[in-house]
Order: sequence, then C-alpha cells, then structure tokens
Amino acid sequence: MIKVLFVCLGNICRSPMAEAIFRDLVNREGLSEKISIDSAGTGNWHVGEPPHEGTRNILKENRISYEGQKARQVKTKDLTDYDYIIGMDAENIGNMHRMAGQTKTGVIARLMDFVPEDDNEDVPDPYFTGNFHEVYDLVTAGCERLLIEIKNRESL
Repeated sequence: MIKVLFVCLGNICRSPMAEAIFRDLVNREGLSEKISIDSAGTGNWHVGEPPHEGTRNILKENRISYEGQKARQVKTKDLTDYDYIIGMDAENIGNMHRMAGQTKTGVIARLMDFVPEDDNEDVPDPYFTGNFHEVYDLVTAGCERLLIEIKNRESL
C-alpha cells in the first residue's frame, strides 16, 4: 500500500481539501486498494474539527466527499509511515524537514512542485484569503499531477 499524507497548517482548509480531491481521483482510477490517503496539520488548534465551511462548500459544489474527515496534528511517526508527504507551502515543508531531522522519510514535496508551469509555488491559505475557489483549482491541478507521478514511480 502506497501511503500519501497531505499537510497544511491547521488541517481544516487545504490539506483536507487535497485529501478529498486526491481520494476522489484515486477512486475514479480504481486504485483505492493500492493508495491510502490522509491529511494532517502542523498546528494543533483545530484537532478533532471537521474541514472548514469553505472547504466543505467547494467540495460539495464539485460532488467530492469529505465524509469522516477530522483535523489532526502531524506526528513524528507519520514521517516514516507515509511514502509521500505533500505540503501546501514552504513553511509546511520546512516544518516536515525539521521534524524529520536525520530520520529517513518518504518523499517530502510541495503540492505545486508537481505543476511546474504554474507560477504558484505555494497553495495560499484560504483561511486567511477566503479564496476557496482559487485553492480548489490549484489543489486539483496538483493532485492530478501527483497521481500521474505516483502511478509512474510506483508502476501502477
């Protein structure tokens, strides 16, 4: 089983959106038995909460399920348990590298690294910007490309 973890700051906006979109893509490709998906935040402010209302609304608009999602904080063990740790911005990636230290981890990358032609290196945090539509478009593009990368790398 290939394990993918999406990471953002509070785990209520970007990373649960990425988790839901990626899960939808994986299910449509018939790969749900081969790829496991989760999300977490670097902070603990929202642990146990469902995704932000803006995230829930944009996912509902696009008929993508977020059922059962609850915010959680990244654990050090996640860095060795997951094959792909995908951060939404440079700060998240820096936090993952600091947590990992010298520990061998899976791939740690920003989601937008998989969409090099896009000028956005980071997925902006809609908790602060309110722009959930822009974030949905960026996350969707990143997730589509990430799935292609994983299928190629893992020979799926």
